[in-house]
Amino acid sequence: MSTIRFELRKEKADKDGLSPIRIIYQIKGDRKYYSTGEKTYSENWSEEDQQAVYYKLVEGEDGKKKKVKGKLLELEVNKLNGRLTDFKRDIEKIEDKFKANGIVYDVEMVINELTALRQPAAKKESSSKELFSFIDTYIENHSSTRVKGSLTVYKSLKSHLQGYEEQTGKKITFDKIDYTFFQGFQNYLVSLTKTELDKETQKPKTVKLLNNITVAKQLSTLKTFLSYARTHGHDVSNKYTAFKIKRENDLEVIALTQKEFEILRNLDLSKRPSWDQVRDVFIFSCLTGLRYSDLAQLKWEHIKGDVIDITAKKTGHKTKISLNTLSKAILNKYAEESRPLPIISNQKSNKYLKALCRWAGLTTKEPIVRKYGNKTETEMIERCDLISMHTGRKTFATLSLEAGVPAQKVMKAGGWKDYKSFSRYMNITDESAMQAISDAWETKIIKPKLKAV
Repeated sequence: MSTIRFELRKEKADKDGLSPIRIIYQIKGDRKYYSTGEKTYSENWSEEDQQAVYYKLVEGEDGKKKKVKGKLLELEVNKLNGRLTDFKRDIEKIEDKFKANGIVYDVEMVINELTALRQPAAKKESSSKELFSFIDTYIENHSSTRVKGSLTVYKSLKSHLQGYEEQTGKKITFDKIDYTFFQGFQNYLVSLTKTELDKETQKPKTVKLLNNITVAKQLSTLKTFLSYARTHGHDVSNKYTAFKIKRENDLEVIALTQKEFEILRNLDLSKRPSWDQVRDVFIFSCLTGLRYSDLAQLKWEHIKGDVIDITAKKTGHKTKISLNTLSKAILNKYAEESRPLPIISNQKSNKYLKALCRWAGLTTKEPIVRKYGNKTETEMIERCDLISMHTGRKTFATLSLEAGVPAQKVMKAGGWKDYKSFSRYMNITDESAMQAISDAWETKIIKPKLKAV
């Protein structure tokens, strides 16, 4: 059940004494404000009747109510009330349209639709900013419920769409995004380049800006956004849905080996307190599988005995994680602090982590393969430059599996919902895989069979 109220903002009165009128639209406690663009004098406004009045009842010195004439003429009052009634009818029509289409709507959807409806016709025809404005609104409305990194991709999408619009000279609107648009936008993303210095020759060279994985992510994000916009009442064409996004393998997520884990864990960082704290947070991630966003929100109240009981910020799923001897030791180290872990920004954490990994000698080079359009490039990169805070989560999965923990239990402990998303975190070494197979055959197949003979 919705309510529509009009409010005279007396605190916003102009130099002539005219105050703006805004709509307060509410559904079950959730409210939005909308400026009508209308103004009137406080002498001509009845808060009780929610409309402009020609005469206003005021209390005199004798305590009796008496009629006082406002500054507006009766004809002006009637016209103003007529325009306010039109706003109310527009909102009711929008609600009826959502109901007729079986769409569950909220205050944001109705106000967005009202805004689009109330734009001057010439402005709607000449501008394609509706789509870009809606992306901004989406980012703003989800800034408190989504992790920062997941919204960055929407900012990038907006930037690339604006670049594509500028290159083609064609306005981008919801109803014009079809199969052909996706083809053109994909080609645009693939063709983006930047100039950088060649590491060997130190001469400028032109390189592709986006690899195929990033291009696929942008296209996928656009599809997701268009579906969201459609549910919010925008006139989105469905002619793009047949476009298939070609996906490459995900970016590598490096996991520490058991030896590397022990090297980092046993480093003497007493003379490098900043590195020491980052190392503690990273090792804690390796031991628990917690993402950086969850490490950042961890409070003492989440720690209940030998268990961390927390709701994952990225997925919203409730997660329980057992603490072992080493993870307890890290928490005990900061027992007198206001928070369980010495968290700094993710950017600074990654910077310090790469530096201490280099200092620790984790510099073995890894071949990293990337595809740019139809071109494949391989680059040898040192492991220290590939390690980030997120490496802790993959290390948790990898070392747990190598220790013999069943995949289903690792998934449960780390909050992975399906095997497909979990598989990219599995990084079992060839040696451990061969040893596991050998042990299984020896203990469960060969020896029992020999005893039977």
